[in-house]
Amino acid sequence: MPKDTSIKCILIIGSGPIVIGQACEFDYAGSQAARSIREEGIKVILINSNPATIMTDPSMADHVYLKPLTTKSIIEILKDHPEIDAVLPTMGGQTALNLCLEADEKGIWSDFNVRLIGVDVKAINITEDREQFKQLLEKIGIPAAPAKTANSFLKGKEIAQEFGFPLVIRPSFTLGGTGAAFVHKKEDFDELLTRGLEASPIHEVLIDKALFGWKEYELELLRDKNDNVVIICSIENMDPMGIHTGDSITVAPAMTLSDTTFQKMRDMAILMMRSIGNFAGGCNVQFAVSPDDKEDIVAIEINPRVSRSSALASKATGYPIAKIASKLALGYNLDELQNQITKSTSALFEPTLDYVIVKIPRWNFDKFEGADRTLGLQMKSVGEVMGIGRSFQEALHKATQSLEIKRNGLGADGKGYTNYEQIIDKLTHASWDRVFVIYDAIQMGIPLSRIHEITQIDMWFLKQYEELYLLEKEISGLTIDTLPKELLLEAKQKGFADRQIAHMLQCKESDVYNKREELGVKRVYKLVDTCAAEFEAKTPYYYSTFEAEIERADGTRYVHNESIVSDRKKVVVLGSGPNRIGQGIEFDYSCVHGVLAAAECGYETIMINCNPETVSTDFDTADKLYFEPVFWEHIYDIIRHEKPEGVIVQLGGQTALKLAEKLDRYGIKILGTSFDALDLAEDRGRFSDLLTELNIPFPKFGIAESADEASVLAETLDFPLLVRPSYVLGGQGMKIVINKQELEEHVIDLLKSIPGNKLLLDHYLDGAIEAEADAICDGEDVYIIGIMEHIEPCGVHSGDSNATLPPFNLGEFVMQQIKDHTKKIALALKTVGLINIQFAIKDDIVYIIEANPRASRTVPFIAKAYGEPYVNYATKVMLGDKKIKDFTFNPQLKGYAIKQPVFSFNKFPRVNKKLGPEMKSTGESILFIDDLKDDQFYELYSRRKMYLSK
Repeated sequence: MPKDTSIKCILIIGSGPIVIGQACEFDYAGSQAARSIREEGIKVILINSNPATIMTDPSMADHVYLKPLTTKSIIEILKDHPEIDAVLPTMGGQTALNLCLEADEKGIWSDFNVRLIGVDVKAINITEDREQFKQLLEKIGIPAAPAKTANSFLKGKEIAQEFGFPLVIRPSFTLGGTGAAFVHKKEDFDELLTRGLEASPIHEVLIDKALFGWKEYELELLRDKNDNVVIICSIENMDPMGIHTGDSITVAPAMTLSDTTFQKMRDMAILMMRSIGNFAGGCNVQFAVSPDDKEDIVAIEINPRVSRSSALASKATGYPIAKIASKLALGYNLDELQNQITKSTSALFEPTLDYVIVKIPRWNFDKFEGADRTLGLQMKSVGEVMGIGRSFQEALHKATQSLEIKRNGLGADGKGYTNYEQIIDKLTHASWDRVFVIYDAIQMGIPLSRIHEITQIDMWFLKQYEELYLLEKEISGLTIDTLPKELLLEAKQKGFADRQIAHMLQCKESDVYNKREELGVKRVYKLVDTCAAEFEAKTPYYYSTFEAEIERADGTRYVHNESIVSDRKKVVVLGSGPNRIGQGIEFDYSCVHGVLAAAECGYETIMINCNPETVSTDFDTADKLYFEPVFWEHIYDIIRHEKPEGVIVQLGGQTALKLAEKLDRYGIKILGTSFDALDLAEDRGRFSDLLTELNIPFPKFGIAESADEASVLAETLDFPLLVRPSYVLGGQGMKIVINKQELEEHVIDLLKSIPGNKLLLDHYLDGAIEAEADAICDGEDVYIIGIMEHIEPCGVHSGDSNATLPPFNLGEFVMQQIKDHTKKIALALKTVGLINIQFAIKDDIVYIIEANPRASRTVPFIAKAYGEPYVNYATKVMLGDKKIKDFTFNPQLKGYAIKQPVFSFNKFPRVNKKLGPEMKSTGESILFIDDLKDDQFYELYSRRKMYLSK
């Protein structure tokens, strides 16, 4: 039993909607915490306003409150649940900590006799208040960068005068580096100081001397109430100080640190954690180290909560940080808890890595027109990927292949930069694609010493890059027939994809694959086991690599594969890769529910995904987890190894859907809706023919491949026109144009950025109402799970619209058309599983905008609003285990649920904030109202046309 038996009920605070700087890693943390606490027989009450998460699933807690994260909501919950003894605020990021502090200041916790566990108020205050933190470091003798606090403009000017430039400004109590900035020259200081003071809720900034070019490290720690501390993971930033760690390429374990400095850093981290307060839980400490032989260490900051890095460290080591941190908060000691992976060592046993992980952030600058794309102290990425390999080079390649930005890895794909000025500029002003530009620079012949001088990236990393380039050069001089096995094996061990090797040898990808098969250069799978194989692992969490053959005493040769294939029937679920605008946490929700439903149907479940922030990549979600890029070559090898009954592609968003054609071509069974039906819905011409056949109206449209064709089409279609490329996500490149000049500019622009793409031109139904329906179909029957009406007019992307469930002012005649169209289309597409259809309504006629036979962004929202497990049902239909008529549907919703998009425009001060057909929101929240007289609905409705941009 937990040592503290007085705790019977705990409130967990979530992190709210996803914004840049705070993403789905807190869904992973909250979900693990809730499960961990309930295992102890303790009741869990949970508050979070984000409907797309697993943690807000009814099964995760005894009571889930989808309410705004405010002290008003907290008071309502505490009144409803007088049995709450304690609150755990460390699983919900900065949002939860700030809310917890506010409730403490207002005396709410003491009024209701609720105590804080996992952290204490003193620790939050010390770590968040830059001045207090600086004083603490001085007291315990840990070096910090020279810094002073300013809480007025005048004070800030005085400090700048004293320190000189360059400087760093960091606001107190903010998230993801909001408002932080480097000030290189005096002229920029006033504006950046004002921005910093405004960004801080207490209008306070820390101004410190810039540690340019210093190396940056992070340590993840856990501490129990007996003051035992374990260091779970050391993480090194490949990028030097000056780039927010969320925007840095990071590597674990640390690569370029001497052992003595590492030991010193460990001691400092432990001392810091012990001195910020008396609490049991998780913590993340960041350090800067001078790049010379002295390796001076300076402490930067400490976060007394699980963070984005904890999710990364958890996935990197296999050590479930949030789960163990929750147990520690209940009073357990580390030596009383079991390592969840080996089941035979204790949680006090520090993980050891016999592999390397590389995390690369995923940006979405294309959605923020006019955004400053250089990287700095303020985080700008919307997601991240992680690659696991036996070497840094292999992990780096796997991470770049996971990004889904049409690159096959580093180099060898014909997409690198070749202009000297451009390369130097991108290295000088840290750019989002710097990971690729370093390779281009080496390829161009720019010396490593020059690249190091500009970027300050450690020479060790640059030499790793150089080795990759030299190998590419060597292979490029050969042909597929003259390539020796040793060289092919070396290229695969260093992470080069078959596609890249084919590019070097000027042959087809399949030729390289066949050559590998012929020479026996095959992937093997290794366990992530937390202990470098010192103890047997019980957890099926795998990554792939390549090994040279081992020769036995009897002369036979083999490679050691740790992934044992069972004889059970299996199903593979393809994950959705990195979070990005248009494809976020809602697909992780769908994948997790798909896995659980398949398990209920008796299948062994296999998850493939590369996003370290998610619940789907938790090692105990599926029966087997392959932490691999959702990239054809990796998937095909896993499928050949495991031989599943089939693959589910409709739960992982566009990422999984894009692989359907390949799967179909290679004869791999797609479970649920067939590839042909998926393609028919994507192919505008075929889909329109189908609608014509079904006698269903759609806006007039045409297809153009050049500006001339577009101009001719415009004559027949009438302006305004909606112009968009085909096969894209989140409305990328969509625009409403109102005359020929605008049309020509946009078409030329699109064809330049997406060459060879077909462009769709639709007559835009000006002033139409937009609605959408989600349904489950089993090929015979259709059940509509929800119809939503958008508050904004047609033309604002559905992901950026406030939408109500059920609709608030569509008449019976219109509703009947929506239902009829949905059923007809679902059956005509031979849908088996989920489908989402979007409509435009004008003059009481319902037009079809598009149909997507897959899980959509709105499915989790509808499931939460109605309290029904729709993804579970849909998966059972896909697997042929159940039919629609086998389910008893019983949706429960009083009043209305409103889906409210959340934007991260504050990260991009000069960006155009107008909304249009291209999606820009990073997350969403759910709002329940009793009726349409509610003030919040009235306000949304009155502002609905304000942001529409053409």
